[in-house]
Amino acid sequence: QVHLVESGGGLVQAGGSLRLSCVASGSISRINAMGWYRRAPGKQRELVALISSVGNTNYADSVKGRFTISRDNAKNTVYLQMSSLKPEDTGTYYCAATSLPRDYWGQGTQVTVSS
Repeated sequence: QVHLVESGGGLVQAGGSLRLSCVASGSISRINAMGWYRRAPGKQRELVALISSVGNTNYADSVKGRFTISRDNAKNTVYLQMSSLKPEDTGTYYCAATSLPRDYWGQGTQVTVSS
């Protein structure tokens, strides 16, 4: 079992920045990929960014150049640095971890970007 706890969400004006953190606990030695997803009001959950165990990253086109995912394996933590935030970035952000054969999810943290 893997337990994920997100933090760092909040209310920010457009153009501002936030950093989300996700701390993993439990059977963390088997975690490989970790990532961030979001669900905007009235929309389906979508991928924001992924990072592999060796640091390879992948981003949604909508956040490329604005968001940066990073990982501190010593702290069992993955981060999402979000800059130049837009109102359309508003949503609940979820941390995810893959520990085969399943994925694990955090409870989410709310990000609201005001115009």
